[in-house]
Amino acid sequence: MSSTPDATAAGSKTPAGLDGYFKITERGSTLGREVRGGLATFFTMAYIVVLNPLIIGTQADATGGFLGGGDVEQAKTLVAAGTALVAGLLTILMGAVANYPLALAAGLGLNAFVAFGIAKLPGMTWADAMGLVVLEGIIILLLVLTGFRKAVLHAVPAQLKVAISVGIGLFIAVIGLVDAGFVRKAAGGPLGELGVGGFLAGWPLLVFVVGLFVIFALYLRGVKGAILYGIIGTTVLAIIVEALADIGPRIVGTDGTVENPTGWGLNVPALPDQVVSMPDFGLLGQFSLLGSFGKIGIVSASLLVFTLMLADFFDTMGTMVAVGAEGGLLDEEGNPPNSQRILVVDSIGAIAGGAGSVSSNTSYIESASGVGEGARTGLAAIVTGVLFLLATFLSPLVAMVPYEAATPALVLVGFLMMQQVTQISWDDLEIAIPAFLTIILMPFTYSITAGIGAGFVTYVFLKIVRGRAGSVHPLMWLTSGLFVLYFAIDPIKDVLGVS
Repeated sequence: MSSTPDATAAGSKTPAGLDGYFKITERGSTLGREVRGGLATFFTMAYIVVLNPLIIGTQADATGGFLGGGDVEQAKTLVAAGTALVAGLLTILMGAVANYPLALAAGLGLNAFVAFGIAKLPGMTWADAMGLVVLEGIIILLLVLTGFRKAVLHAVPAQLKVAISVGIGLFIAVIGLVDAGFVRKAAGGPLGELGVGGFLAGWPLLVFVVGLFVIFALYLRGVKGAILYGIIGTTVLAIIVEALADIGPRIVGTDGTVENPTGWGLNVPALPDQVVSMPDFGLLGQFSLLGSFGKIGIVSASLLVFTLMLADFFDTMGTMVAVGAEGGLLDEEGNPPNSQRILVVDSIGAIAGGAGSVSSNTSYIESASGVGEGARTGLAAIVTGVLFLLATFLSPLVAMVPYEAATPALVLVGFLMMQQVTQISWDDLEIAIPAFLTIILMPFTYSITAGIGAGFVTYVFLKIVRGRAGSVHPLMWLTSGLFVLYFAIDPIKDVLGVS
């Protein structure tokens, strides 16, 4: 629908220059709808300002260092401020350059990969890990500008791409359950057990369960901002419970022993001394572009860049098309307007996220909530971006959120990503077996790289077994060969006598 009486009437009240630049009336929208849409998008994805610090700000790299070089509390505060800043600037850029109602922020799944799959590799530092993110963004930008991106996009079978997203979703959900203490490593037993000794012991786990059901209920009822409201509400409940019961922290020793196993994970919930403070953007520029190549080798570093590229690269096209379909913005070939500009800004997002030490930034499917409120132009994205910039002053609030209040959101996001599993043809064994290995190995090995690599190698192997090697794209042969080297790197080093 290109125009309505309401849109036309309201559009006449919009400043002519603003309306002309963003094509507000032409796209059947109004200034009010754009503002409401921008607000809706912000409130449905603002949880990332809380979750990103809890994922990458709480993890030490292989040298034992936290982001920023200080302790975990300082790291969380720095990541919160940086996350909001980079998201704000990139989302404003998307609105102003691409004129599309699409917001960007640190990508869930991508940040988990950086924290658990890269920064903890032997010898790696956070600066090295973020350097790989910057390098990945530069490569994607070049692929976009040269048109080579389509070739790479077509190389990986669509259903294998789906399996990667599903596996990351399952991995995120497992991280949420483990960090909350809902699932824990069993002493001398199976991989894990429920709670403490097989029981949901302690008030913090009860708070987690309540938060999980609250977020599920809000999402089911279609409440915009369900994740954010769930985190806020569960945090308030946690503060009340801690004030009444004085539970204290759950402390895990370096030898794996747990002190106060029924205590709070990460933070003891309490009201902060201050709510608003001047943001500290000290993480900006703390990256080493090529440092990782000397730490883990050219092959391993190249594979990590490729893995980051895969995780970051394929979601964007699906996201921008889905958002465009929601708003009726696609052309007859199913492409959104200014698609090249959208891809360029999204590629810059990876570079900016790494340069800001907050992990790769990517387009968010939550932008569809703003489109559902009526947003049709980049003005809505600018509104969302401005709100992210204002959020940089609220980083002290991050320090009051325990795992038990934030991780229910990870479980819901994991569920949302898992829903794509129906797109896999499970009766086609040539794709079903690689997809299965991709999905299960990510959470079981705590490695996204292992899942993707196993899926690629198995896919090519099964094609050879079936006599269909000729149908495998040359780039799949190349990347599968690199993954074989990646998995066999230690035996190869032994044979070559390399330490």
